[in-house]
Amino acid sequence: MEKYDFYFKKNFGQNFLIDGHVLNKIINGADIQEDELVIEIGPGVGGLTEAMAKRAGKVIAIEIDKSLIPILNEILSPYENVEIINADALKTDFKSIIENSGYKKAKLIANLPYYATTPIIMNMLEQRLPISSMTVMIQKEVAERMAAKPSTKSYGSLTLAVEYYSEVYLVANVPRNCFMPRPNVDSAVIRLDILNKPPVNVKNEELMFKIIKAAFGQRRKTLVNCLYNLSGLNFTKEEYADILKKINIQSDIRGENLSLTQFSELANALSEAEA
Repeated sequence: MEKYDFYFKKNFGQNFLIDGHVLNKIINGADIQEDELVIEIGPGVGGLTEAMAKRAGKVIAIEIDKSLIPILNEILSPYENVEIINADALKTDFKSIIENSGYKKAKLIANLPYYATTPIIMNMLEQRLPISSMTVMIQKEVAERMAAKPSTKSYGSLTLAVEYYSEVYLVANVPRNCFMPRPNVDSAVIRLDILNKPPVNVKNEELMFKIIKAAFGQRRKTLVNCLYNLSGLNFTKEEYADILKKINIQSDIRGENLSLTQFSELANALSEAEA
């Protein structure tokens, strides 16, 4: 860092992992095999990248900060199976990267900046990219939201979206003193194993997520009131209550008490009622 006159940039949310034990937990948690492609977002100064290069068939590292590229090129120069791309992960065509790599699928590993955690993960999931798993370092609070259960404070639209596309596993909790510079919050490493198909059968996926978003937009309101204020549907409160009753959901329930299965059943019932 001194050699290249590097300084941390707040706008990139840079916090570099400096704990070797956590690094090993990430590697082991991702279960990297020698015939696999790994895509890394946010390699920093290449500590995790180097460790992965020793295990994977190929590593493609996406780094937004151009001032880190010379450092990465020097540190990773011994590894012919590493490719470094200077790009913004939110604007990167990962599908083309995987297709052009010679591999059919990839594993994603990332130490994500807190401000971009949810957009990057959801963008990956919604695109249904050829990715078998995502092992990511994120803010502990966000990890808790992803793995939350119904009727808890952390349970919300993010929980349900992640559940729709993947199975969530906690790899490790990571205290703030494992980073440089030290962040103001603790972190966690989670692994999302991407599902081949969603765990629920829903006729209108867009409608289901629209309902979920409305239910948690004003989570203290009853589900009927949230639905009544939802644009695009033209049912009365009484009609919403009747539809809920038909699928064995109480009319005074709040959205935070519903499971993904119940949200899918509600979306299907509303689709049928509209027909």
